[in-house]
Amino acid sequence: MVVGGGRTLEVSMKHSRLVWTGCLILGLALSSPSDTEDRTRQQRERMVERDIRARGIRDGRVLSAMRRVPRHLLVPEAYRAQAYADHPLPIGEGQTISQPYVVGLMTEALALQPGDRVLEIGTGSGYQAAVLAEIVTAVYSIEIRDNLAKQARKDLQSLGYHHVHVTCGDGYGGWPEHAPFDAIIITAAADHIPPPLIRQLKEGGRLILPLGSTVYYQMLTLVEKRDGDLKLKQMGSVRFVPMVGKVKGTE
Repeated sequence: MVVGGGRTLEVSMKHSRLVWTGCLILGLALSSPSDTEDRTRQQRERMVERDIRARGIRDGRVLSAMRRVPRHLLVPEAYRAQAYADHPLPIGEGQTISQPYVVGLMTEALALQPGDRVLEIGTGSGYQAAVLAEIVTAVYSIEIRDNLAKQARKDLQSLGYHHVHVTCGDGYGGWPEHAPFDAIIITAAADHIPPPLIRQLKEGGRLILPLGSTVYYQMLTLVEKRDGDLKLKQMGSVRFVPMVGKVKGTE
């Protein structure tokens, strides 16, 4: 009787576990997408409040853009749990996605208007382009690494950013057929400002880049084109991966 009762209890417990597991799986299947969406939305809100607005970014369009862009869908799957932390993340081929605060800082510095056309040098994962696209009419983005360009184009299209145009090439020469641009953003370190980009920048336009050493740290520099001259403003020390291609004297 004891043995039989023990077996009956064991079978009953197994049955209960199976029922509970089945209910859990069914519950996850029914609620997981919504729960995930709510969770990532909350993570974005915390990121914006804690790491962006609390550190001085005040442009409402920038804050709204960063609340809307699903950053976790523009990083490799292995790093999605860290997508809303305020630090860079690897995206492959030795490249990184910039920390959210730096994205917000650079975007705000451009003083964008809804009808602007922006050139981005260094598409990377496409995150910065998506933030820009939430604010302006058109974004033209150049990525020198073919695999990254293809992935970013695919991801941006799937997220509905059809006014982001991604091409593979050396950003040093810009994208002359779509010039002039109201703003230009360079998301890799350069020791000088490529002259073709200056020519493609509208009068009164702004260009921002990490300028200086491509090995150590750079100075985030905002450039304004006024009466054909360039006015530079230093915005603090940053560290970006180096720009490659013609900027280094190689084709």
